[in-house]
Amino acid sequence: MRHFGYYEHIERHIAETWMQLDETDRKLLTLLTDNARAPVATLARKLGLARTTVQARLERLEESGAIAGYTLRLGEVVRPRIRATVLVSIELRSGPAVLQRLKTLSAVETVHTCSGRVDLIVQVAADSTSELDETLDLIGETRGVKGSESLIHLATKLDRARA
Repeated sequence: MRHFGYYEHIERHIAETWMQLDETDRKLLTLLTDNARAPVATLARKLGLARTTVQARLERLEESGAIAGYTLRLGEVVRPRIRATVLVSIELRSGPAVLQRLKTLSAVETVHTCSGRVDLIVQVAADSTSELDETLDLIGETRGVKGSESLIHLATKLDRARA
């Protein structure tokens, strides 16, 4: 049986912490997502801030739980990206053209060829449902794509890569 008061309290805490992140914090997290090992001096230069200011922000983000580690694993107060696996069937000899189009879509993370009823497995990550929807539409509209099936990831039950 779920205790709704507890979950409401946690959700409220996450929302309050998220609201405390300003645009500079979000830019800093984006830079760390690209390269979690970037030196503080490099981050400061890219943000146009003093090194000590960036160091203080990093410490605050760590203490608040926004940064859970430096692989970079974003804490629960930072909204995770919405992920989907797209199974794509393509027309004969259209593989190179379809792949070229998929490379232009920033939400497309990986593309795998496969055997079976579909030709490609496309991993997509978006910051919002509207971005995901747009990306899925663009994949389906790509010349050479016969059909696609989208599987939106709901919860991760096992992830050996992050263990």
